[in-house]
Amino acid sequence: MNSIELPPAADFHVHLRDGSMMETVVPTIRSGGVSLVYVMPNLVPPITTIEQALSYHSKLVSLDNSVNYLMTLYLTPEITPSVIAKAADTNVIFGVKSYPKGLTTNSEGGVVSYTEFYPVFAAMEEHDMVLNLHGESPSSETTTVLNAEETFLPTLFDLHEKFPKLRIVLEHCTTAAAVEAVKKCGPTVAATITAHHLYLTIDQWADNPHCFCKPVAKLPSDRAALVEAATSGDPKFFLGTDSAPHPKSAKVGTRTGKTAAGVFTQPYAMQYVATAFDKVGKVDKLKGFACDFGRAFYKIKEKGLEGNYKSGAIVLSKEPGVIVVEEIGQGEGVIVPFHAGEKIWGLEWRT
Repeated sequence: MNSIELPPAADFHVHLRDGSMMETVVPTIRSGGVSLVYVMPNLVPPITTIEQALSYHSKLVSLDNSVNYLMTLYLTPEITPSVIAKAADTNVIFGVKSYPKGLTTNSEGGVVSYTEFYPVFAAMEEHDMVLNLHGESPSSETTTVLNAEETFLPTLFDLHEKFPKLRIVLEHCTTAAAVEAVKKCGPTVAATITAHHLYLTIDQWADNPHCFCKPVAKLPSDRAALVEAATSGDPKFFLGTDSAPHPKSAKVGTRTGKTAAGVFTQPYAMQYVATAFDKVGKVDKLKGFACDFGRAFYKIKEKGLEGNYKSGAIVLSKEPGVIVVEEIGQGEGVIVPFHAGEKIWGLEWRT
């Protein structure tokens, strides 16, 4: 299969930032064949109130009102059962994102213990909101970036057992163990898989800062498990790119000596995925993974938000394809996209 026509895709994990970075990134969403995005709340300061979420939503709409933005709240003690009840009525805020404290970008206010949030999870279960888990344990004497996801999985099982009706998404899976864990859980547990984790292993990010993200890519066997899950037709697995833009200066030669964690894939989201699916002869499985399964899990149709799904279509073609640009943005805000300079599938919109 050298080309395929699909409905617009839905990306259930994006970082759109704020300020000038937001102004650079938001216009690239549709370039990646996407019409609906699930927006992460780890801004500075984080999105912890309904008012902040709605204000952020308005900013995004003002930049491109052809995209449907689903908003999230950042899990902190400020999120109470009453906040959940009010958020559920907005039809804009769809979930709450949990970050382990200090583990990734802007996660200093993240979770130390999940027990204190049990009343919040019970309210989310009652109001049918989604809990999004950054599924890693903090580093310790026995936990590193390589096993942080696997050591978190007992927490996933525990939350699912205690709140069986709570819809939970294990974000950006990177291991075969995580894939199997999600399969073992009931239908209220699903997982997102990024575009870049369909390509990367530890070897790439070990010597290329533009491939470094959290959670880090793991072994070839883990990558194979992710590709198999994404192309399997199992509705538990759907697209969430975790596209995370950082200025080039924060990725290369930073004064702090630390490399910002994040891979920027937004402008070529579906092109990367199509290329990866083509490598294993599964282009026919794109629609479920990128268009259908996430929308079904998030109940987009039931909430009356299916309009974008029927607005136009995208056509992905292997030839002539497209060369990923070297940089996007200007000045201090320049961002380097994933696989810059490489050829991937091409994409065009049809109305």
